[in-house]
Amino acid sequence: MKALIKRQPTLSYFIFTFTISWGGLLVLIGPGGIPGYMAQTGRSSIFLAVVLVTLIGPILAGILTTVVAYGRQGLHEIASRLFQWRVEARWYAVALLTAPLTVFGALFALSLFSPAFVPGIISATDKLPLVVFALVVSIFGPLCEETGWTGFAIPHLSNRHGIFTTGLIVGIVWGAWHFLSNLSGVESSSQNLPVPLYMAGLLFSFLPPFRVLMVWVYDHTKSLFLAVIMHSSLDFFWLISMPTGIEGVNLVTWYLVWGALLWLVVGVVALSNRGQFLRHTPLAVGHNSAS
Repeated sequence: MKALIKRQPTLSYFIFTFTISWGGLLVLIGPGGIPGYMAQTGRSSIFLAVVLVTLIGPILAGILTTVVAYGRQGLHEIASRLFQWRVEARWYAVALLTAPLTVFGALFALSLFSPAFVPGIISATDKLPLVVFALVVSIFGPLCEETGWTGFAIPHLSNRHGIFTTGLIVGIVWGAWHFLSNLSGVESSSQNLPVPLYMAGLLFSFLPPFRVLMVWVYDHTKSLFLAVIMHSSLDFFWLISMPTGIEGVNLVTWYLVWGALLWLVVGVVALSNRGQFLRHTPLAVGHNSAS
């Protein structure tokens, strides 16, 4: 196992992440319980356990692969990037504003054609619970996830690939990792859409381009802290912007328009940075290791 991790650290990390998150989820609710996951998670104790076991996958896999491959030095190096907050203000602006500008931009454009796309934070009668819930999720979740995605996987992939390819790979895997948690209640929420098309829209619309932009920010700052901030911004504004009762075609339409807007941003950034999106960046975890 140790030899495998050292020879294929990124692949090992992905396998461990899925095994821990999906395995834990299946143990909690059982394979046959996935379609009825929504009903079961109506109880707060089960819902909390499901969230925790899912989120523990990326962080635990990141720690495990780092310890096996690099020992304490690897953990120390990840911790140093987690506390690396002194970066230029413009990168904080990118990290904090990319999500709200694109998600609200997509919704406001769509709301010109249908009131179904009015952001939830605007239409909600009681806004405080929505904001509090979004804050809790956006603080805890991104820290668990980015310790693995940006703490381990991205630095290793960027040793062989440029910004775009690294972001695309992690973005697709990131979307696939959400599959089981999004499979719950899919038959009713997808409405008339074929389930595969509905799931593809949920998982691979806005996550891959957003991850490409996250890799771009990380490439310039080497700050795991800023990656957590950018992910937190995504979660917070996604949750508070979610239109009330949106499902099926409307939900997928929103995600596709949002994703298209993010891909447009990726294109603008790529053109402005010329060949930067294709170049390799130095490995930032451990030392003298093959990716």
